[in-house]
Amino acid sequence: MADRYGITGQSYVGENLKRGSDRIFHSFNSASASNTPWEFFEANTDLVDEACALAKEAFKSFQSTTFNARAAFLRAIADEMEGLGDDLLQVFCLESSLTMARARVERARTLHQLRSFAGWIETGNHCEAIIETSQGGMRPDIRKMMVPTGPIVVFGASNFPLAYSTAGGDTASAMAAGCPVIVKSHPMHAATGELVASSIIRAARATGMPNGVFSNLTASSYEVGEALVLHDAIAGVGFTGSLRGGRALYDLAARRPRPIPVFAEMGSTNPVVFFDGALKDEAIRSEWVVKMTESTSAGVGQFCTNPGLIIAVHSEALTAFVQALSERLNGVQAGDMLHPDIYHKFNQGATDFVYQPGVVELTSGVKTNGFAASSRILEVSGSDFQNNPNLHHEVFGPLSLVVRCADVEQLEAVVASLGGQLTGSLIGVENDFISHSRTIELLKSRVGRLIFNGVPTGVEVNAAMQHGGPYPATTDQRYTAVGVMSIKRWLRPIAFQNCPDDLLPEVLRNENPKGVMRLVNGEFSSRHIE
Repeated sequence: MADRYGITGQSYVGENLKRGSDRIFHSFNSASASNTPWEFFEANTDLVDEACALAKEAFKSFQSTTFNARAAFLRAIADEMEGLGDDLLQVFCLESSLTMARARVERARTLHQLRSFAGWIETGNHCEAIIETSQGGMRPDIRKMMVPTGPIVVFGASNFPLAYSTAGGDTASAMAAGCPVIVKSHPMHAATGELVASSIIRAARATGMPNGVFSNLTASSYEVGEALVLHDAIAGVGFTGSLRGGRALYDLAARRPRPIPVFAEMGSTNPVVFFDGALKDEAIRSEWVVKMTESTSAGVGQFCTNPGLIIAVHSEALTAFVQALSERLNGVQAGDMLHPDIYHKFNQGATDFVYQPGVVELTSGVKTNGFAASSRILEVSGSDFQNNPNLHHEVFGPLSLVVRCADVEQLEAVVASLGGQLTGSLIGVENDFISHSRTIELLKSRVGRLIFNGVPTGVEVNAAMQHGGPYPATTDQRYTAVGVMSIKRWLRPIAFQNCPDDLLPEVLRNENPKGVMRLVNGEFSSRHIE
């Protein structure tokens, strides 16, 4: 039975709510250290099979819906979510222990994503239409475009109950592409997920989308996720989480008789390199103490772009900067983490770092009550960092490791030793960027987004954003998980050779009735072809 928020604890299999099994689990409120009031029924493999069969059938018609119809669907989802009002935000806060202010910001971002994709696909530009005409029969007529790949599984992310979950960027981009979506809801915000799922279902009905265009399976076990990835109806996977989780899904998908792509965002230390010019200027240094404090502690460090590494050459100015940063972070109030699992992993990761050779803790590292975590700053020498791969991985939470290098050569070696990252930041004055060109090139080769004089936290949602990076940040550095270009993950190219005009997809026909911009014989044009 639904409660006042409409939460039933069941899974949406297409348009219908179903229990799956009698096994139940709860989401959790870290602030009160207690379960939320809802019980959720564990989905099972029968529901997986049913959802996948519906998605496979829905794909037959959904892939051919007009761009305008798909855009109307996405806008309807945004409107339905907005119509939930404060009920959605209250449930969000109960399950995440995040603030109401954060809930409003994340909802706004989620609605913006949905509406941005609607606007993008209406242009037809996502099809990337390319036409090479036969030009008098001297060569074949070849026309190429991007088409949807098939049903997609999306795993809800624990740290973004809205923006990276049920109707988040992966779901929005896949549906914009013309792919049905099955969400494996994150168990720690299952109520939030059900509310959002109900919005998607209402929007699908209102805009005439096929049953099975969306399902939301509620489960706390790995069994359901594995069954989804292995199901023959599934054409791709979207995941945001840990390296261990993302790699497990990637390996599972690769072992299928018909392997499928897994687009996983798996973690990043987001190195911030400070040059001498910025550190030795007292005003700039003081400004960056404030900025780094805010970036490190924001959201209790539970962002994929949290600055986990600070790299600089040893100097008195660096010592002054690190000391001021430590003191300021010591004054930041401990914050409740999303759920106990994240809290325990953060504490264990921080403890493991502290006991590594040469590592010194600079903040107090005081034990907190409940599931609240304090911001922590550690320091290690450049040589100890280089020689210890245990210090190169992400500790998810409010922790940064200062790597104090002996000289510029060692700083370059430290940067060269890094694995793939979502971001890399460079803090300096103009002369720093001129004199450290090699450091810049080294960092550029390891990141998806190179930032000059800015913190890594705060990911703008626009077409130019690159939210991805070389492995192990993501499984495929060619793609972004943020912005309208993330639609490319769920599309594949197909070329039509000597195809009769009336059999071609509309965007490839000579007439081009929608005025889509196309690359025709090497020149971009929206005109029809004579």
